[in-house]
Amino acid sequence: MPAIIDKIAQVLHIHKQTFDHAKVTVIFVLGGPGAGKGTQCSHLVQDFGFCHLSAGDLLRAEQHREGSQFGELIQNCIKEGTIVPMEVTVKLLENAMAAALKEGRAGDGWADGRGRFLIDGFPRKMDQALKFDEDVCKASMVLFFSTTEEVMLARLLERGKTSGREDDNAESIKKRFNTYKETTMPVIEHYRSLGNVAEIDSSASVEAVHIEAKAAVQKILDK
Repeated sequence: MPAIIDKIAQVLHIHKQTFDHAKVTVIFVLGGPGAGKGTQCSHLVQDFGFCHLSAGDLLRAEQHREGSQFGELIQNCIKEGTIVPMEVTVKLLENAMAAALKEGRAGDGWADGRGRFLIDGFPRKMDQALKFDEDVCKASMVLFFSTTEEVMLARLLERGKTSGREDDNAESIKKRFNTYKETTMPVIEHYRSLGNVAEIDSSASVEAVHIEAKAAVQKILDK
């Protein structure tokens, strides 16, 4: 019977998501470069037992992985401040989620295919958002950390002194700001139109932003 159902789905072009939305909670964490996404994610992991996946970290690791067919492509995109092709990023995230669920790293005490994921820095384009929602798992919410370019630039330049990241320099940062405004803001507006965005001003102290973020996430988990 399952084989017949799969065949019908193929004929009707019905997409079966990799993960069950009823079991797997996905929260996208968005904001400009240096908005404080990673810092707040680390707090939310402690609060709620999320598995934190950074799209950027996965891409940076993949570019240096021996034998990767995507390594050179990812390196060029990061250098130019452009966005890596959708299929690459979505597949890396899907693989990381599957590994976390299999290894029991997708939330404290979770089992039976259940888990909680904070996906940091994704989706950065509309095609990524639609592809992920359709093929991987429907997102429950977008946590959007907003602040000014001046604040983000100062944070990134300070981070660049110790981060060792290739894109923490003035030239790459400017390109990343432009890419963010042109391609990621429409994604945020799309989810806002669906009523799925919690916007938090991240110009405030880490502690103040954390309080707001924690409250926003708690509302989603209480539903």
